[in-house]
Amino acid sequence: MAADPQMVIDERHLGLKPSNEQSQAEAKINYLAEVLERQIDIEQLLESTVRAQVQALPSNAVETVQPFAGLRIGYPADTAFGFYYPDDMQAMQRLGAELLPFDSLHDSHLPAVDGLFLGGGFPETAMVELEANQPLLTEIKAFIEAGGPVYAECGGLMLLCRTLTWQGKTCRMAAVIPADAVMHEKPQGRGYIRLRETGAMPWPGAKTDAAPIHAHEFHYSALQGLDLAACTFAYRVERGTGIDGEHDGYIYKNLLANYAHMRSVGGNRWVERFLSHVRSCSRAEAP
Repeated sequence: MAADPQMVIDERHLGLKPSNEQSQAEAKINYLAEVLERQIDIEQLLESTVRAQVQALPSNAVETVQPFAGLRIGYPADTAFGFYYPDDMQAMQRLGAELLPFDSLHDSHLPAVDGLFLGGGFPETAMVELEANQPLLTEIKAFIEAGGPVYAECGGLMLLCRTLTWQGKTCRMAAVIPADAVMHEKPQGRGYIRLRETGAMPWPGAKTDAAPIHAHEFHYSALQGLDLAACTFAYRVERGTGIDGEHDGYIYKNLLANYAHMRSVGGNRWVERFLSHVRSCSRAEAP
């Protein structure tokens, strides 16, 4: 195929731009399709292939019991935050939780929720807009200070710090975690991470003798100014970096914030545990 600058797919420090941030993705795909049709004989290509026998996979079982029906989980879904495993989000819905997306850049208020899931993303690329949206940052902090259950991963953890610094500029964040998130030129944590619970985990089912938790991390930021001696952590890092090379899972009231990205597979049923935690907090607040 001939070289064509219009076929270039932009990248950044963590790889390809995510789909939630690429408003021109559909136009790009359509253009690629047009180029392929002009330069490749699709029919001849298909004729040269061998039709393989593929065994159908069983469909996901439909949950007939929804133990968390009525729970409302808010999560930011915008150009700053968009890293969520679809299967895990769908698992929350199958278990009865209602997912309520909000825009961390433009919404001034949180939706009416029982818990928050602040996922990963690229908050550094939108930190000016995030800083400008102080009403929302104030509500997120107030929700946590009031004991609201929150789970934050990577970008969500950065949002909860005092400040975020990138390319020589510093912006104020939610100031829940007493630390400053600073972006570096090289990855501060990358690859598979193995964690073991410390016993301080606020979610139900915490066991220090349980099997290790396998997850992954990929972050160019690191926390500065965190008083480790005054912190409580949910995990001890056996492989990887986490927050300080030894710990991950910062705990404050009903907040759990870590660099590790969890996946609800195998023995790590984090979705059920998080929803159980949210339900417990909601019941504790009920009169």
